[in-house]
Amino acid sequence: MSATAERRNESNGSGTHTAKVTAFAIAAAVGGFLFGFDSSVINGAEKAVTSQFQLSAGGAGFAVASALIGCAFGAYFSGRIADRLGRTRVMFIAAILFFISSLAVGFAFNTVDFVIWRLVGGLGIGTASVIAPAYISEVAPKQIRGTLASFQQLAITVGIFAALLSDQLLAAGANNNAANALWGGLEAWRWMFIVGVVPSVVYGILALALPESPRYLAAQGRTDDARDVLAKIVPSDTVDMSLDEIREGIERDSKERKGSVRGKRFGLQPIVWIGIIMAVFQQFVGINVIFYYSTTLWQAVGFKPSQSFLISTISSAINLVMTFIAIWLVDRVGRRPLMLAGSAGMTVALIMVAIAFSQSTPGAGGAPSLPGAWGPIALVFANIFVISFSATWGPLMWVLLGEMFPNRIRAAALGVGSAANWIANFVVTITFPALSSFNLAFTYGIYALFALLSFFFVLTKIPETKGRSLEEMGVEQAEAPVRAGA
Repeated sequence: MSATAERRNESNGSGTHTAKVTAFAIAAAVGGFLFGFDSSVINGAEKAVTSQFQLSAGGAGFAVASALIGCAFGAYFSGRIADRLGRTRVMFIAAILFFISSLAVGFAFNTVDFVIWRLVGGLGIGTASVIAPAYISEVAPKQIRGTLASFQQLAITVGIFAALLSDQLLAAGANNNAANALWGGLEAWRWMFIVGVVPSVVYGILALALPESPRYLAAQGRTDDARDVLAKIVPSDTVDMSLDEIREGIERDSKERKGSVRGKRFGLQPIVWIGIIMAVFQQFVGINVIFYYSTTLWQAVGFKPSQSFLISTISSAINLVMTFIAIWLVDRVGRRPLMLAGSAGMTVALIMVAIAFSQSTPGAGGAPSLPGAWGPIALVFANIFVISFSATWGPLMWVLLGEMFPNRIRAAALGVGSAANWIANFVVTITFPALSSFNLAFTYGIYALFALLSFFFVLTKIPETKGRSLEEMGVEQAEAPVRAGA
């Protein structure tokens, strides 16, 4: 056979393996769809739920944020459970939890019932938020790991868009009022949650079909099983080399006592603290205010209900499109440059939103009203904020959490980082109603400050992981636990 033919066969084989691992990554990322769907389905239902259960502003904030408590617990414990049961089994558990929650919330009869089942759904979402990036990073080749790991955020944005679109369609079917009855005598807001049954069933089926992570199998001493999985995702002539590299990384982590997230710095390893702070910054810029409260917010500043639904849906569509751009750029440009650009863009946009809201005047019923061009200005810069976030920090935080930790603590450390992300999400979500009723300009000024701080954090603490194998980064961390990297 000629050298050209050999190269062609090798390329075809590599293409086949790339297609397989891409399919695995897409299937695992469906957990991100559940994440996004659950995060935004409350947007269209919030006013109807508040009215039906006669909630105060604080009660409404807690009802919206209640799922996030479950998410934090699910994220924290799922990594440890996944290290015992495996990645795919835990994905299936997450699907079951979300299935139960979707049905039960749809039939909730009081506030306590509603909150309990939202907490159950949160456990499933928190679990999925950890397992998807961990699994993808462990099966993806280093050359395209950033791209495949970005599928998690892509799925989240698709889930957000699907939730807002389905909310809008269901509300439209109920004369633009989610409190009106729709099919079977159930109010439209209840159907908004029940629709979540469909993606949970899909995710459960896919979890049963996925092969287990080869790194998990190797860590469990199941070498033959790990080799079988690697044969599906890497060219045949590199299977043994890949397996040896994984085993060497696991042995090195064990010798260096990196099997635990615990360390001397405030009880955790330095790299775990970096992951936690990064995860908190991703939420403290206030991104989920856009996806949880935007419909209510735009109504409050003068837009009609139908316009507010449309604006929220457009924002989610922008979020989706920009995530595709992030996927295209992440393995070309690198993680750090994109995150620095995102921090800068978010800072400017949030400052402008704060300035716009500083011009508000009391409207009907005391609600703020933006005079003249300030309404469109706030809308434009809110969407520039979404663009800056979704092209950078949105997907890249999950990429970095999935790849920056040593093998033996990856799932556990990812769980800690994700739990911090969910707790930060909860804090932002539950405080926004009170802060916004006090002063919207002050509220967005706080988010702008965190966006500015995130720039300097990336500049000084975030390592560049582009083009490095997980095992290579394990060696680097052993030599220098915290490195700004370039």
